[in-house]
Amino acid sequence: MRTTLRKIGNSRGVLIPAALLAECGIQDEIELRLEGTRLIIEPAPTTRAGWFDGYRAEDDPDAWADLPVEADSGDWQW
Repeated sequence: MRTTLRKIGNSRGVLIPAALLAECGIQDEIELRLEGTRLIIEPAPTTRAGWFDGYRAEDDPDAWADLPVEADSGDWQW
């Protein structure tokens, strides 16, 4: 597919057809990088993608469980 660069201020822009973006899984954010003389456009990784994978609640002790709750130790006065 051939397209043209469009002037946007001091920069240039490329219009990419929606079907092509959908095929590549690109929505809003992209990452650009150079490989030799090629400009590679890829979807930006999702923030914190996979950071919770493999988490096991039973291996994570509740740090708050052993702390006394002073507000509940006596009668409240208003």
